[in-house]
Amino acid sequence: MPRIAYVNGRYVPHAEAAVHVEDRGYQFADGVYEVCEVARGHIVDMKRHLDRLDRSLGEMRIRWPMARKALELVMGEVIRRNLVHDGLVYLQVTRGVAPRDHVFPGEGTPPAVVITAKRVDPAAGVRRADSGVKVITVPENRWERVDIKTVGLLANVFAKQKAKEAGAFEAWFIDADGTVKEGASTNAWIVTKDGRLVTRQADSGILRGVTRTTLLDVAEKLGMTVEERDFTVEEAKAAREAFLTSATTVVMPIVAIDGAPVANGHPGTVALTLRQAFFDVAEKRPC
Repeated sequence: MPRIAYVNGRYVPHAEAAVHVEDRGYQFADGVYEVCEVARGHIVDMKRHLDRLDRSLGEMRIRWPMARKALELVMGEVIRRNLVHDGLVYLQVTRGVAPRDHVFPGEGTPPAVVITAKRVDPAAGVRRADSGVKVITVPENRWERVDIKTVGLLANVFAKQKAKEAGAFEAWFIDADGTVKEGASTNAWIVTKDGRLVTRQADSGILRGVTRTTLLDVAEKLGMTVEERDFTVEEAKAAREAFLTSATTVVMPIVAIDGAPVANGHPGTVALTLRQAFFDVAEKRPC
C-alpha cells in the first residue's frame, strides 16, 4: 500500500507530496516540528508533544495552522491511512508561503502544515537496546534557543554524520566547560555509582524532551532518585550506566563514549528497566 501524507489540507500520495518553493521552512528553516512514537496502535504522549508544539509556535510567533483538536484528528487519520501500528508520526508547521524576504510575511499568511507517518519494526529497537549504542562528543555550536524545536537542524545533521562516520549512533554536544548538554536528537542521562539518575536541567540550554519528561514519571513510579544537574564527560565515562532518550529511541543504553567503555561495556539494568516500564506509564491514545 502506498504511503499517504497530509499537506496543507489535502491527503496526497507520499511520493507526490510537495511544498511551495517559497515555503519559509524550505528557505529560512522558519518552522517547528514534533515527532510522536506510535506503539501498539497508540500515539504515545500526544498531549505533551502538542503542548510543546504550542510553546514552540508561541516562541516563534507562528499561529496554529488549525484548531488543536482538528490537528489531533488529522494526525490520527494519517496514521490510519498508512496502517501504522508501530512507528512514528511527523508534524511540521512553518510560517507559510510568501515572497522571499527575511522579515515576517503579512499577518494574513496562513501557516503551512505537513504530517507524515511511517512504520518502524519494534524488534529492531529491542535488538539495539540489547546491544547498546556508542556516542561521541562534539563541541556545542548551535544557536542559544535550542529549547525551541525548530526545523533548523544543520548543526545536528553534521553532528549525526560525524557520529556515523565514527561508527557511533549519537553525538553529544559539549559546553566549553566540559559539561554534557544533549545529543543531536536525544537527551543525555547517566546513572551514578549509587544508582541516582542524572540529566541536565531542562532550561534554555537543552530541549525539554517529551520522553525525558515522561521518564521522570517512570523513575518516580519505580522509586528512583533523579538529579537534574550538569555532568561532565569524565563523570559520564566513569558512571555506572549512561543512556539516551527520545521519541524515536525511547530509552537506549550507551555502552561507549568516545571509544571508552561505560562500566563493563554492556547495557545496564537501570536503563533496560526504565525502557521496559516506559509504555505502561506514558500517555497512550488509540490511533
